[in-house]
Amino acid sequence: MNGALSRVVVVLDHPKDVVNIAGVVRVMMNFGLSGLRLVQPDDFDPYRIEGIAHRSTPLIESATLHDTLTDAVADCSWIVGTTARARTAGRNYARPGEVAGDIVGKAASGRVGIVFGREDKGLSNEALDLCHAAAIIPTHPEYSSLNLAQACLVMAYETFLAAETAPEELPRGRRATRAPTAEELEQTYAALEQGLGAIEFFKARKPAAVMRTLRTLFARAEPDLREARLLAAVGYEIGHYIQRLRDASDDA
Repeated sequence: MNGALSRVVVVLDHPKDVVNIAGVVRVMMNFGLSGLRLVQPDDFDPYRIEGIAHRSTPLIESATLHDTLTDAVADCSWIVGTTARARTAGRNYARPGEVAGDIVGKAASGRVGIVFGREDKGLSNEALDLCHAAAIIPTHPEYSSLNLAQACLVMAYETFLAAETAPEELPRGRRATRAPTAEELEQTYAALEQGLGAIEFFKARKPAAVMRTLRTLFARAEPDLREARLLAAVGYEIGHYIQRLRDASDDA
């Protein structure tokens, strides 16, 4: 198995139909993907899945169940969400063929998640907030809906092709640190939001809109772990400074 592909995980967020899960499992086997994570599936029956996707027992047995999408992608350093359409101009959108190279490149040094939403609703805006990029699969406008397994097929195929043709990774600078995981990035965003709240930055702005813009900006900048921790420290120190001012005012 390609080393990069072994670090790519497929995440199904609240899938409805066990047949669709089985279709995804078969696609994963076709294209060398072995990590499957499911967030509160309506039905997860390993026996039925193996009956549809034959010889898939090892993949099914290694699949993990999660209560939240945040938990399912916590150890991922780069995440791609899939969506049928652009929700807002502020996100980092790409076609599957364009983003596949990034998936393989990021997987050379960390875990990468490809996230698919519920069959009838897709991914929520909050779920896409966890993603560094959003992949849109172009389809005919009069019949644009893809089955979950079909969408996974397109993404897996493009990723497989990119892995087959990926050049050897260049050496990294000595001072470079690894990319932060999703959990570490969430800590950074929480610290920044706390600090901005302390200085009343959101007084005339919607916090969710501001933080979504910052998420998109940071995803495009691709900070490493040291840089992400520095950004978190900025947020924490703003809050601490405001608290020290308040304490000094109370003592006066």
